[in-house]
Amino acid sequence: MRPLSFLIVLQEETRAALEVGGITRCSNFKEVYMNHAQVKALLISAVNTVSSSIVDYAVNPGKDFTRNRKLPADKLIRFLIAEGSSTTKNEIIDFFGTGICPPSSSAFVQQREKLKPEALYKVLELFNASVSSYEKQEGYRFIAADGSTATFFSRDKYSPPEYYTSPGNSAKGVYSIHINAFYDLHTHTYTDALLQPVHNKDEFKAFCTIVDRHPVSENSKNVYIGDRGYCSYNNMAHVISKGQFFLFRTKDIHQKGLVGKFAFPKEECFDITVNVTLVRSNSSSIDCGNTYRRYIDANTSFDFLEYGSKETYPLSFRVTRFELSEGTYECLVTNLPSDQFPSQRLKELYFARWGVESSFRKLKYTIGLSNFHTYKPELVKQEIWARMIAYNLTETMINITVIKEAQGKHSYKVNFSVAAHICRIFLRLATEEDPIDVAAFLSRELIPIRKDRQYDRLQTAHFRRPRYFVYRAA
Repeated sequence: MRPLSFLIVLQEETRAALEVGGITRCSNFKEVYMNHAQVKALLISAVNTVSSSIVDYAVNPGKDFTRNRKLPADKLIRFLIAEGSSTTKNEIIDFFGTGICPPSSSAFVQQREKLKPEALYKVLELFNASVSSYEKQEGYRFIAADGSTATFFSRDKYSPPEYYTSPGNSAKGVYSIHINAFYDLHTHTYTDALLQPVHNKDEFKAFCTIVDRHPVSENSKNVYIGDRGYCSYNNMAHVISKGQFFLFRTKDIHQKGLVGKFAFPKEECFDITVNVTLVRSNSSSIDCGNTYRRYIDANTSFDFLEYGSKETYPLSFRVTRFELSEGTYECLVTNLPSDQFPSQRLKELYFARWGVESSFRKLKYTIGLSNFHTYKPELVKQEIWARMIAYNLTETMINITVIKEAQGKHSYKVNFSVAAHICRIFLRLATEEDPIDVAAFLSRELIPIRKDRQYDRLQTAHFRRPRYFVYRAA
């Protein structure tokens, strides 16, 4: 098969914003050659790397995964990635096929309880690194940060209290894990994530942790984009300490918040630079010079100054205010250079952040994150990482699919729902003897890109009960 060129197909939500903002696909990616079989090979290689050192990811090292089973570590991990929303037994039959005697549901459960969720996270990390090696990292890489909650049914004997919550109209309550995710707006893939029990949710801490460990290319800079929940001096400092850039939305200048007490121009819309000196002591002997003095109290996290210390931390950033609609304004703070990123471009970049919101919808309801096959939090984490791998695999397969330009009214993109199903089949052991032509399938399953469509955000859609095991599709 002749290799296909690696083409990035931007989603409807982010395509217009990124192109208008002056960021095109070719500015960050070279034309490389990779076909769908090679993408699968990269994933299998990541799985084999983890399974070859399975002792590091076994619950009981030296005991677990030491005997020959129908579900050794590599097949177990592959099954978790390819698993859909059906019952465990039906998923096993689909994965192994009917030609052999597949393992029982009980055997699968016993095997997966031997595996730490960190094994799936490592596969995600290795797969992302392998795919990134085919990309030309130049200029800026735009990464959106956001969080979402995965709910599941459990019992007190399986889950500690920090997972239990009673949202919405749930009388009996459910159990939840908060997902803190970083999402690449060009490749539409998750670059990293951190999982927290719902009562230990700390998006500030999660953001700093991921920024500190996030890979950075020598020839490019990461731009971390976040909504108001991520705007803090500590988050800014962590990004700057890594030599990268941030773009955060903040409360308006007339509200109590991070930018509420600066001296601003009389104009409603502006783009200014402010110089701040952060202190953690009220001592009058601290000289802040001709800058704004900002005191960080003991209850606020700041990892670069010890509380009570007389040391200072200088910080410089832009505050940009622009009009959304008549009488409605929005504020952004950033350390991006003003010559390359004027106010209008910042506005378009922040609009592109909506891609991560849309990704959670596909992750939950298309990939199947809302349908878990276990009561136990550690096993739920396995499935979260597995679904994120499946999501990234699907988007990567879509990215390398060549789409012929149509002469009609609309441009076209690959149908994500169909692509997810095809990729799931592509991973199954049953298709290794009878492989499918993924490129041909995906190039036919197209839907039009309808730009400039907007829908009101549902205020009641933040909580949906997970599905019971007995109500799964056959």
